[in-house]
Amino acid sequence: MRGVSPKKLKQMMQQLGINVEELDDVEEVVIRRADVELVFRDANVTVVNAPGAKTYQIVGTPEERPRVTEDVVFSEEDVNLVMEKAGCSEAEARAALQDAKGDLAEAIMRLCGD
Repeated sequence: MRGVSPKKLKQMMQQLGINVEELDDVEEVVIRRADVELVFRDANVTVVNAPGAKTYQIVGTPEERPRVTEDVVFSEEDVNLVMEKAGCSEAEARAALQDAKGDLAEAIMRLCGD
């Protein structure tokens, strides 16, 4: 397909029933593996919709972090620290810790809006 203009390529794809669109306002993409998560905070996501298949293409730089299972129990000290620093309820502190995979600083920043 060397020498084919983008306009001509798009026209050819439409004739084959293939639509390509970029998703707007993507904040984060997370790929969870058994032991690690790949987090794309600056992701560009393109959806290729072809007859019988929908494909998502992610372009960005992933941050790798260890995977924490959903049944993590946080220490009372951690929960109390988040409650104190963020001025929130215990339930909010636990939810923020769960979302932050146990990272105290991130949990506090999420609750404080930073």
